[in-house]
Amino acid sequence: MRITGYRTATTVQEWGRPVGDANGVFADGVVSVPLVMVDTDEGITGIGLGPHVEIDAVFAAIEGEDPRGVTALYDRMLRRTFKAGHVGAVFGTIGALDTALWDIKAQAAGEPLWRLLGGRDRRVPAYASGIDIGLTDDELVSVYQVYAERGLRAAKIKGGLDIERDRHRLTLVRDVLTEAGHGSRPGLMLDVNEVWTRKQAVRHVCELERSLDLTWIEEPVRRWDAEGLAVVGRGIRASVATGENLTGLEQFRPLLAAGAVDIVQTAVVWGVTHFLRVSALAHAHDLPVSPIGNVPVALLHAATSVPNHLASELQDLHPPVGLSLDLQVEDGAFVLGDSPGLGITIDEYAINAYTRRPDARAADGPHIRPEHAGRQLLAVTDGFDQTWRQVPQR
Repeated sequence: MRITGYRTATTVQEWGRPVGDANGVFADGVVSVPLVMVDTDEGITGIGLGPHVEIDAVFAAIEGEDPRGVTALYDRMLRRTFKAGHVGAVFGTIGALDTALWDIKAQAAGEPLWRLLGGRDRRVPAYASGIDIGLTDDELVSVYQVYAERGLRAAKIKGGLDIERDRHRLTLVRDVLTEAGHGSRPGLMLDVNEVWTRKQAVRHVCELERSLDLTWIEEPVRRWDAEGLAVVGRGIRASVATGENLTGLEQFRPLLAAGAVDIVQTAVVWGVTHFLRVSALAHAHDLPVSPIGNVPVALLHAATSVPNHLASELQDLHPPVGLSLDLQVEDGAFVLGDSPGLGITIDEYAINAYTRRPDARAADGPHIRPEHAGRQLLAVTDGFDQTWRQVPQR
C-alpha cells in the first residue's frame, strides 16, 4: 500500500449560540473545522482533523510511503519541518496527517482504531464543556441540562474575569448536575485560558474555594510558565490542568519536571502519535491525561489504550457539518463503534454546499488574545455580553 495524494476541506461546527472564553466570543457560534484526507493506491482514504498549513512541504515527507508505518512517518514529518514543525499550525498539519495515517492503518486491518491500539473498553469517560462564557444564566442552565440528560456528572465552564460571576455560574452548573445525579457531588472545573498573573490566579481560585470544590483550574497562567504554574498549584487546593496548547514533548518536559501540572492535556489537532507519547511521559510522572478538542474522536480511540486516561472533553453533542461519527454519548461516556478506522464518514457535497462560514475578518474571538490580558485590575461587571472584554489600564 502506498500514499498517493491528499485533499483538504474546511467545514464548520454550528453551535447555534455564542461560544467563547475569556479572550473573546464567536457571537454567531460558527467555528471552522479544517480537515485533511489522505488517499492510497488501494482505495483507502484516511481522515484527520486539523490544520493544513504548509501541507505541501509536510506531505512530501510521506508521499509514496506505506501509510502503515505511521509512527516512523510521524518522525519523518517532524524531521522534514524541524525548524517550524514542533510548534503551531505546522505541528497541527503533522498531527492531522498522522491521524489520517492511523485511520488508514486501522481500516486496512479491518478494525476500529481503539481495538488496533490495544484498547479493551470502548467506553471513554467524558466531561461536559460548553465553551460558554457568552451565555446568560438561563442559557447556561439549559445547555448543561442537556449534558446531564446524557449522564455527564462533571463540567468545565469558561471564566476568569469576575470572581463573583464565576462563583455564580459554577453554582448554577453544580446544582444542575447534582439534581441529575440525585444528590451526588459533581466534578467542577474552571478554564480561564491564560488570562491571569500568578497572584491573580491564586487569589481568584482561593476565593472560589471558600464555597466550591473545584476539581481543576485550567490554564491559569501562560502555558509555558512552569514556575508560575507550580506557584499556582502550591497556593490552591484544586489541580492545575494545562497542555492543550503545548506541542512537542520538549514543551511538556520542563512543566512535568517542575511539578507544574496535575492534569496533562493534549489537543486533538496535534494527532494520535503525539497523544500516545505525551501519555507515556505523563505516566512516567504518575499523572493523568485528558484530551481536549471539539471533535476528539481520534484521541478517544487512543485513550482506550493508555493506562492514565482520566476523562475526555465533550463539547457539542452534534458533529460538524458533513461529518458523521460512529460513536454515541450515553451514561456519561463516549461509546466508540466497530467501524474500521476512526469511524468518520465525510459528505464532501454537504460541506461544499454549506454557505454559512465564519467571518475571517472578525476583530475579536477566543483565538485572539486581548491587548490587556493578564493586566486587568477590576472585574468586568457591565453584563454577560461584555464579560469577555478586558478593562484597559489608564
